[in-house]
Amino acid sequence: MRGIILSTIIICSSLLATNGYEVYKDKCSSCHVEMLGKKQTLNNLDKLKAPPMIEVSNRLKENIIIKDDDEDIHRYLVILFIKDYIINPNLDHFMCHTGAMERFGTMPSLKGKISDDERQAVAEWIYDRYEDVEFK
Repeated sequence: MRGIILSTIIICSSLLATNGYEVYKDKCSSCHVEMLGKKQTLNNLDKLKAPPMIEVSNRLKENIIIKDDDEDIHRYLVILFIKDYIINPNLDHFMCHTGAMERFGTMPSLKGKISDDERQAVAEWIYDRYEDVEFK
């Protein structure tokens, strides 16, 4: 009986979990294109409002470095950075190429417009969506 109750709770909580892709579509996609190659980005730079999300993810993974090469810790730190940057964007923490900084500046803060659960979900999605996908 305990197993059935526990299983039910786990299933229900997973159904209620915030979907990172849905948060991206709702909160981020009006500025950040999900997938765009480097050449297409350069060809459409005048039409973009922000760097493509693939570039953002790749640059964060490249620039947030840990000494012991532990993937779980690296993932945790990148997600932590994204969650903070969403509500506290700052030029001092901008990690895209200099040209992107000059073209786009920093993103507007989503403070008060996105919940903690949504920030967690979209940060995890940004990290996991582009795992082993290069911006080229």
